[in-house]
Amino acid sequence: MDLSERQLQILQAIITDYVENAEPVGSRSIAKKYDLGVSPATIRNEMSDLEEMGYLTHPHTSAGRVPSDKAYRLYVNNLMKRKNLSAKDKRLINERLASSRDEFDRTIRHAAELLSEITNLASFAMTPATNEETISFIRLMPVDERTIILMIVGESGNVTNTTLRLQVPYTQESLEILSKNMTVNYKGRTLDDALKSDIIEDVGTDIEAMSQLAGNVMPSFIRTLEDMLNVNLYMEGMTNIFNLPEYASIDRARDFMELFAQKDWFTQKMLARDDGVVVTIGEENDSLKDCTLITATYHVDGKLVGKIGVIGPTRMKYDEVTSIMEYLTNNLSETFRLTDGNTDGKDEEE
Repeated sequence: MDLSERQLQILQAIITDYVENAEPVGSRSIAKKYDLGVSPATIRNEMSDLEEMGYLTHPHTSAGRVPSDKAYRLYVNNLMKRKNLSAKDKRLINERLASSRDEFDRTIRHAAELLSEITNLASFAMTPATNEETISFIRLMPVDERTIILMIVGESGNVTNTTLRLQVPYTQESLEILSKNMTVNYKGRTLDDALKSDIIEDVGTDIEAMSQLAGNVMPSFIRTLEDMLNVNLYMEGMTNIFNLPEYASIDRARDFMELFAQKDWFTQKMLARDDGVVVTIGEENDSLKDCTLITATYHVDGKLVGKIGVIGPTRMKYDEVTSIMEYLTNNLSETFRLTDGNTDGKDEEE
């Protein structure tokens, strides 16, 4: 680290003040609010040096300085201390997640809502990809003369039902034969592994009527497997940005909202992030260069991993937000820890 102890103290004071007030910070303000034991003139000189080193920027319309992306990175890596959550926030997280823990998707949506509510930022949550799901059996059930239901049951108990409209006639017997054939071919295989095989060829048969039925059913079977592999993305509190001075400009707010209209792009970007709590700031985010993005991971039954996160301006209460996310994801992981009967997700240190 290339900063003196005094420079670090001044920089931390500037970051704290700017995050709180969203106004450029001057030397006199720092001298009055923080007991640093030096004069405003000394602070001003140190601020000038910090600006030269790239830790502060100097808006043209103000005599004060604001932290740069480099300053926030230094703060997150070296200066930040985790902030203890209030008993109120812990209780809110525990109670809201416990109320819906039997419904996976609903619990994840509640987690995203909670994160947005507590941080006052835009939040999102992603369900884990189910490529580790293993097929248990497949069933084709008649509805009417040209409509059937394709049921795929996973070893975990997950069931996916898809209604198919057929172009060829079928009999109860032909559905049962095709169901057994598909189950024999795919039982015990993961969704990802099943999609890598020649699915149409796998259920081939010499009987012409069966071949026509299989040719009608299998494309829908492929699409259903692909849908089961998709990641669900829940986004909450996007309008919170309108309460932040950084997005007072209509153009900037519109640009922010348009980025998240590209859900496929955003999902892929989030999937590529590392596990654990990850903080990327400003230019580190490529297309989101004016934002800070914080993500954390949660586990389902100790294996499958989902992500939850917040996005907002680089002026963010990093200590509070990271602490909230750690507590929330730990609670989610505990909620979905199926190997233990205790899934209350309570914090015994509360």
